[in-house]
Amino acid sequence: MTAEKNPIKVGIWGLGRAGWGMHCYEIGQFPDEFTIVAGCDLEEDRLKLFKEKYPQAETYLDGNKFLADKNIELVSVAVRSPQHVDYAIRALEAGKMVFLEKPIALSVAGAEKLEQAVKKYPGKLFFRHNRRLEACFNHVLDIMHSGILGEVYELKLCRHSYQFRDDWQTLVDCGGGQLNNWGPHLIDQGLQFLESPLDSVWSDLKTIAARGDAEDHLKIILKGKNGRIVDIEISGGVALPSPVYAVYGTRGSLISEDEQDIKLKYLDPKMKWPDNPANPGTPPIGGGFGGQIQQKWIRKTIMTEPSNGLTILDLYHLLYQTIREGKPYPIKPEEAFNVVRVTEMVKKQNPAYKIHPDEFGK
Repeated sequence: MTAEKNPIKVGIWGLGRAGWGMHCYEIGQFPDEFTIVAGCDLEEDRLKLFKEKYPQAETYLDGNKFLADKNIELVSVAVRSPQHVDYAIRALEAGKMVFLEKPIALSVAGAEKLEQAVKKYPGKLFFRHNRRLEACFNHVLDIMHSGILGEVYELKLCRHSYQFRDDWQTLVDCGGGQLNNWGPHLIDQGLQFLESPLDSVWSDLKTIAARGDAEDHLKIILKGKNGRIVDIEISGGVALPSPVYAVYGTRGSLISEDEQDIKLKYLDPKMKWPDNPANPGTPPIGGGFGGQIQQKWIRKTIMTEPSNGLTILDLYHLLYQTIREGKPYPIKPEEAFNVVRVTEMVKKQNPAYKIHPDEFGK
């Protein structure tokens, strides 16, 4: 007989695109593990809509009154990016556990404050890098670890679109830009794909189609100490998108156009690697380029089905298992802090797009 679960009582701080559109939806996938008991926002019309959907929940315009609600165990912080660090620390100081939306901080200084908070409130602060659970990301890792592609030397991660975007996330002074928006997701994935300490970062930021002054096109190249390269490209200015994932190994490659399936081409594992040396002589007329060994290729397209069976919707479920059952949470604090370190390195390499400081006391 399955033991009855003890739902975690959640308060949503910020009822915008992330809080209302993502956190509330994801929590709703696990009704026996979470109960939404409160919502806080600066706009009354959003609170009214929230109350209509969650009549049992309390609503607050005032953050201090929200934090004083003793019924809240876990605060999901989904306010605007510059307030993430401040609101997370305020919630921790109020005795709550915290699930913090990305970007967890806009600066290394902000991340260092969170690092101090992790030490002061152990087991209370969790980061929502949910793309770590993306099915295609995990299936690509499975394939890499299977060895069929040989030694992986380069990966490409792309998220392309073309948008005349004009909301606050296109404005530098609001902490906007693709580096803070999609950047944490793909940088987090990229650091995992390196499977090695980071050696170097190269980057370039541009504004193409967005109506604000923040970057909407970025290129970041991460190089690991093992020599592996991860090429990250995020853009709101590309009309014909590249594959979401591409992996190059010494015995084959893969691509995924849309995360739904994965195309593979790799040498038959039974085929031995040629051991003949290169010939310094002049090749015969019509002799081609040498390499007369017949290559035996295997080509296939497979549906995306990672061995762990996880999707991005499962992060709240794993959070429940951590809080109630003591299981390890998949995103370690230091991994999240490393993402912020990379984003700050990128900003410093592109001084036209200034680092917006984390804001406190607002």
